[in-house]
Formats: sequence, C-alpha cells, structure tokens
Amino acid sequence: MSEENANGAAAGAAAATNQAATGPSFRVEKIYAKDVSFESPGSPGIFTSQGQPQLQMNLSQNAQRIGEDTFEVVLGINLTCTVEDKTAYLVEIKQAGVFTLAGFEAQQLDVMLGVHCPNILFPYARQLTSNLVESGGFTPFLMQPINFEALYAEGVRQRAAQQQAQAGNQGNLGDAEPQGNA
Repeated sequence: MSEENANGAAAGAAAATNQAATGPSFRVEKIYAKDVSFESPGSPGIFTSQGQPQLQMNLSQNAQRIGEDTFEVVLGINLTCTVEDKTAYLVEIKQAGVFTLAGFEAQQLDVMLGVHCPNILFPYARQLTSNLVESGGFTPFLMQPINFEALYAEGVRQRAAQQQAQAGNQGNLGDAEPQGNA
C-alpha cells in the first residue's frame, strides 16, 4: 500500500516536472459563430442604384476567462455598405472560440488572447461575412488580412497614455487646496 502511494506521488511529481519542462501549452477547443446578423433594408430598390458603394467596417475583440486555463475569445465585425446615402446592407458577426492556455505568464497570456486567438478566428469571420453578403445578392466582400499584432501594440500604447493621464490628474488633485467651511 505504501509503495502505491509512493509510486503515485513520484508519478505526479514526474508529470509536474514534464509539464514545466515542456513549457506553456495552447489548444483550440472550439470555434463557432456566436452571433450573426445580415440586413438589407434598401432591397430590392438598392440593386438598381448606380452609385459607388461606401464601406465602413468596425472591429472589436473580447476575451473572458471561463475556466482555470480556458478562455472564450470573441472577434466582432460590423460592416455597413451604403450606396447614394442609402444603406445597402449591414453585417454583424461575432466569431468566437474557446481556447485552453496553460503555463503562460500574464504578459504572454495577454498577447495570446489579443493577437494569436483573433488570428485563428479571423479566417472564419472573413468567410462568414463574404457568404452573408453574397447570399444577400451583393458582390462578396473579401476582407483584407488584419494585423492583430499592430492593433494589440496600439491598444497597449493607448492604455499606457490613459494611465499616465490619470496619474497626472491625480497628482494635480493632490496640489489643490482643501475647501471647507472656515
């Protein structure tokens, strides 16, 4: 009996050592469309318009922890096409994935969730967007690749600037004279 416990403890220690030796692990658990919407409020009249289509695309991403090492990452795409100031179509997509990320330091984890996971989701969102637009009777919209690394770096710079501005404002508040009833 004591040999089993000793062997079990030794096996557990060996497994922990092997995991530490192999480093962080990353696994895609599931990729799915979380929310999909297509609207063509100007149809069928919009199909006879001769104007040049104007496209506006907004991108968003969100990550949330759903387990100890499990995260849901959602890539949101909102695409609006107008012709002659009339809305031709609206596409709203939330492409999501569940990812397991174990053994990452906080900074590495942030980069994985902000860069690598959206890179994995993007081709699915791109294809879904194109299919919806084409199914709506329009020329397929093929999104160009997105540099999530540059977007992440810009977000880091913006957060740092906001933190500096807040720290500066708090320092200025400390210099203010207290007001009270004298």
